[in-house]
Order: sequence, then C-alpha cells, then structure tokens
Amino acid sequence: MSKSIFYHAGCPVCVSAEQDIVELIGTEHVEIVHFGEDASRIPEAEQVGVKSVPALVTPNGNVLHINFGASIEAVKG
Repeated sequence: MSKSIFYHAGCPVCVSAEQDIVELIGTEHVEIVHFGEDASRIPEAEQVGVKSVPALVTPNGNVLHINFGASIEAVKG
C-alpha cells in the first residue's frame, strides 16, 4: 500500500476528521473510503483491523482509530 486509507461512514465526526486528514497529509497521500457510498469495502476494512470509524490505515498497516464516530458493527447495520 503506497497511500494511507481513510475509512468513514459520512457522519459529522467522520467528515470533520476527513477534512483534517486531507489538510494534514494531502489528497495525493490518502484514499478516502466512504462506506455510505461503497459498503463493499467494509470487509476489507475489517480484515486490516478497523474496529470503528473514522479510521486511518497507514501505508505500513497501522490502524489509527480517530475520534470514535461509529463501530464497524453499527456501520454494517
């Protein structure tokens, strides 16, 4: 993975965190995954260790859970 991946569900906490992440590291260094727009990526996020959103997965595989918005179980509905 050459970019970080930012997973979120579109809630206000997630959107605010997305804006901060993009401002901090730039769009060229992060892929944004919005589960409301692409729920098929939820299993991928679970597989790398995402337990709640918003979460940032770094290029070396570290999962950084940011400012709890929703559990991955709640996102799956």
